[in-house]
Amino acid sequence: MAPTTVAGIILGSVAVVTLSTGRPGGIPAVEKAATASVVAKPVVKARVVTVTGKDFKFDAPDAIPAGLTEFRFLNKGPSIHHMQILRLTNGKTFSDLIAALTTPFPPPKWMKEVGGPNAPAPGTESNATLMLEPGNYAIICFVDIGGAPHFTKGMVRPFKVVAPSGPAASAPTPDVTATLYDYNFKLSAPILAGTRTIKVENTANQPHELELVQLAPGKTANDFLAWAGGGMKGPPPAKPIGGIAGLERGMSQTFTANFTPGNYAFICFIPDAKDGKPHFTHGMTKDFSVR
Repeated sequence: MAPTTVAGIILGSVAVVTLSTGRPGGIPAVEKAATASVVAKPVVKARVVTVTGKDFKFDAPDAIPAGLTEFRFLNKGPSIHHMQILRLTNGKTFSDLIAALTTPFPPPKWMKEVGGPNAPAPGTESNATLMLEPGNYAIICFVDIGGAPHFTKGMVRPFKVVAPSGPAASAPTPDVTATLYDYNFKLSAPILAGTRTIKVENTANQPHELELVQLAPGKTANDFLAWAGGGMKGPPPAKPIGGIAGLERGMSQTFTANFTPGNYAFICFIPDAKDGKPHFTHGMTKDFSVR
C-alpha cells in the first residue's frame, strides 16, 4: 500500500603466502599466493502470504509457519478494509476473542496488536513484512466507515502460527524510518519518488498505526477526515494506499509502496487509551510532499 529485499554476506578467503630462502644469505622470495575469492551467500526472502478481503470476510490460510512473513492484502470489496493482525497471548483462543469483542474498548491485555497491512483503496492491495512467532492469532477489520465496525459483520478470522520451516529470511532494508509517538510521526529522511520501503516503529506508550493516503491537489489530511466523517459525500480528497496497522509499543515492521510526486499524509485512527477518541483528534496526522 511488494517489497524489495536486499542483503548479502561477503566471505573472503585469506591469501596464503609461502616464502623460500633461496641461496644462503639471499632475500626471501614469494613462491605462490592464493587468489582472494568472494562468495555471495544467497538471499532468502520473506515467506509471502496472500490474504483477500471482501465485504465482509477474509480468505486466508488456517496455518502459517513462523518466521519473517510478507503479507499481501488484496481488497476485493467495494468498501475500505484493512488487515489488523492480533496475537492472542496467555493461552487465549479465538472464542475468547469473540467474547471480548462484545465490549471492544478497552481491549484486553492478552490481545496484542502486531501490525499487518493497513487499508488500501477498494480494488488495490497493500503489504506488510513482519516476524511471526508460534501461537494463536486472528486477522480483523476495525474499519467502521458505514456505521458499524466491519468485524461485527463477520470480518474476523483465526489462524495459527506453527513451527518454522526452511532457512531464516533476511529482513528488508528500509529507505526511510517512520517513528510513531504520542501523538505524531517523525521521518528519518524525506521520502523520494519511486518504490520505497518504509520501516515503521512505535516508540510511544500505547499502540499506534500508520495509514498512508495520497492527497488530491490542494487537499490535506483534515479534508480527508472531514469527508470520511461526513458520510463520504462527493469526490474523495485522498486515496488510501496502505501502511502498517496497529503496533504495540516497541514493535516495528516494514511496508513498500510506490510514491509518485505529490502530497501525502499519515493518519492514526486507533482509539486513545485515556479517552477512547481516535488519535487523529489528538493531532496524530502528518502531511508531507514527495518530489
